[in-house]
Amino acid sequence: MKNRIYFTEFVSPLGPLQLRGTSTSLTGIFLEHHPLAKRLPPDALREEELFCSARQELLEYFAGTRLEFSLSLEASGTLFQKSVWAALSTIHHGETISYGELARRIGRPRAVRAVGLATARNPLSIVVPCHRVVGSNGALTGYSGGLENKRFLLALEAASRTTSDFQARARESPQFLFPAPVHGQSRLAAGLQK
Repeated sequence: MKNRIYFTEFVSPLGPLQLRGTSTSLTGIFLEHHPLAKRLPPDALREEELFCSARQELLEYFAGTRLEFSLSLEASGTLFQKSVWAALSTIHHGETISYGELARRIGRPRAVRAVGLATARNPLSIVVPCHRVVGSNGALTGYSGGLENKRFLLALEAASRTTSDFQARARESPQFLFPAPVHGQSRLAAGLQK
């Protein structure tokens, strides 16, 4: 028996996002112009409550306070696509890799184009971070959500990664925030007297 599909939509910094899922797992996150967004099953039911956690985690991500997601995911695809999507999930927040590197990570170094196609068919945008894959020269290349959105997501992650690195350094070493005085005065005061 096929699981019933539920959906909701909400406004994000990228525009409308459509969330889809079953009663137990998130199965899709689609930006407005994603080709799969238009293929909503006719018997899908709008359900807000089911997606509260997903919406909350995405809002935290957009606010720069969430670096990893803890959602139950279930993507439909071929074994090859699922291997690509699993490898996408290992790319750290704020990091980018090339399609060639992604192909190497799944043990198929010559399958760069197939990896690109599988990446484009990722049904879980943002959470399965296909936006972190760039061309071999570092250039931004295709993204089902649009290159402007890809640029936005990478900039967002760079900014939140810098903030989280700063917070981590401050936790590990309080003197990072409050350096030792220079000859009886704080470094700030010493700098102001120059």
